[in-house]
Amino acid sequence: MPELPEVETARRGIEPYLRGHRVTKVKIRNRRLRWPVPHTLVEMLPGQRIRAVTRRGKYLLLHTAAGTAILHLGMSGSLRVLPAETAVGKHDHLDIVLDSGRALRLHDPRRFGTLLWTTQDPAHHRLLRGLGPEPLASGFDGDYLFDKSRKRKLAVKNFIMNSHIVVGVGNIYACEALFLARIHPERSAGRLSRERCIALAEAIRKILSAAIRAGGTTLRDFTREDGRPGYFRQHLRVYGREGRACRRCGHRIAARVTGQRTTYYCPHCQT
Repeated sequence: MPELPEVETARRGIEPYLRGHRVTKVKIRNRRLRWPVPHTLVEMLPGQRIRAVTRRGKYLLLHTAAGTAILHLGMSGSLRVLPAETAVGKHDHLDIVLDSGRALRLHDPRRFGTLLWTTQDPAHHRLLRGLGPEPLASGFDGDYLFDKSRKRKLAVKNFIMNSHIVVGVGNIYACEALFLARIHPERSAGRLSRERCIALAEAIRKILSAAIRAGGTTLRDFTREDGRPGYFRQHLRVYGREGRACRRCGHRIAARVTGQRTTYYCPHCQT
């Protein structure tokens, strides 16, 4: 599933092709995504100029004077900017056609992605209003994590993957950040000291920043907006490395299921 670095990579890739251009048409081939593509979007978006392309958590926002298109890539979605007349593939569900002759195309084999429309402040949309702070913004730090974690008994990995606590820390990057901070993923969030919360917040920021610079992590489905893969996979320290030597201490990387997701960690380094 595309996580924050993959979505930010997509945003940076498509923005130069979208910002300042007018939408001429929205072609819907399959309206049945995670939520049906609303008719209002097809009616309102054409004719509008895209003022900005931003990201909130794992959502991409296309801002216009009339409203905002809210796009999520779901489990397997990807975006391409290509000539509008490019042949359509089996899972190419919609195009946003621009006055440049290009189109933003959503490819989504599993159809868990979504494209919605709002005329209100997108921050108040039901999908966005309850989200926690951005991990790379000034509102997120160790003191914030410490305050939010008090009296929390759930595992720290589940805690930082909760989008109401902080957005965009998916399974891959949660495993990597906890390894970097030397924290066991099943330790109770409420038992973390302020110092360890500071270390964890710094690790989250470092891992996500490095992943964005590398263009994300390609595992199964994600590729960049131009079709090239992300390269952070080459830098993974624990994720997907069960049974292999820890790059820090030499012990074997372990794996277990935490919160219905496979968790990778070093039993020796992480306490």
